[in-house]
Amino acid sequence: MKVTIVGAGSVGSSCAEYIAIKDIADEIVLLDIKEGFAEGKSLDLMQTSSSLGFNAQIFGVTSDYEKTKSSDVVVITSGIPRKPGMTREELIGINAGIVDSVTENLLIHSPDAIIIVVSNPMDTMTYLVVKKTGLPRNRVIGMGGILDSSRFKTYISIALNNEPQKNIDAMVIGGHGDTTMIPLTDNAKVNDIPLSDLLSTDEISKISSDTMVGGATLTKLLGTSAWYAPGASVAFLVKSILNDSKELLPCSVMLNGEYNFKDLCIGVPCIIGANGLEEIIEIKLNDINKERFQKSVEAVRRTNLTLKGLI
Repeated sequence: MKVTIVGAGSVGSSCAEYIAIKDIADEIVLLDIKEGFAEGKSLDLMQTSSSLGFNAQIFGVTSDYEKTKSSDVVVITSGIPRKPGMTREELIGINAGIVDSVTENLLIHSPDAIIIVVSNPMDTMTYLVVKKTGLPRNRVIGMGGILDSSRFKTYISIALNNEPQKNIDAMVIGGHGDTTMIPLTDNAKVNDIPLSDLLSTDEISKISSDTMVGGATLTKLLGTSAWYAPGASVAFLVKSILNDSKELLPCSVMLNGEYNFKDLCIGVPCIIGANGLEEIIEIKLNDINKERFQKSVEAVRRTNLTLKGLI
């Protein structure tokens, strides 16, 4: 199996590292526009093979899409990262052009690939790819909800004195943005016990708030966007596709009437397998979360309007 990752920066290289360590793919191609950058990252990663014991081959290339030929999955991480105080939406003007060009070049050489979009604003970039390429919706998946859910689980774990996250069942849906994501606190469970039985209303509210600004918190601390958790989230999604493991994952995908909405990409629970998106699961939302989802949809639609002239 072959995976191409466009963008050899922190997220892209972390993604390549985790895919290699987990032996998810046989061949990984890192592509970047900066001369020698992807080549250096790939060589550095290959020099961990004997220590870490993986078999994947990692290749770095500078703007040579020919080397991405016959990829099963392509991951688009390229674009400028968020700076402190910058919203994901502010990135759209630059990143839309980058994602558009990258997608066109990738599909020339890998017309059957499943595309994973990481570039921000992620829901809008996913929508751009679907609309520009005309690909069936199962082959274009935005990663954000997996990352948001991992942050949700982390904050739950911290509130419960570092409860192992493998015991936590929790999900975030909606837009991948600080004000548009919806941590499903009513559905969250720990060892099959409802979160509301373990923590107070105020504690749960704080977890939800912390989750929603999880990316901004890290940007403020690091001075740039996070990379370990995003890279791991991408690798988990790639694994579900290449292993056909039918994981239930919150992903940004095109809605065609599900949740009573259509013609936008937004985070919803999905079954992910060899065909990419295999099924959208329509979970029952309480009245509060229905209203929040409606507002999230409206916010994503407003951002999508900035694509006028591109699609």
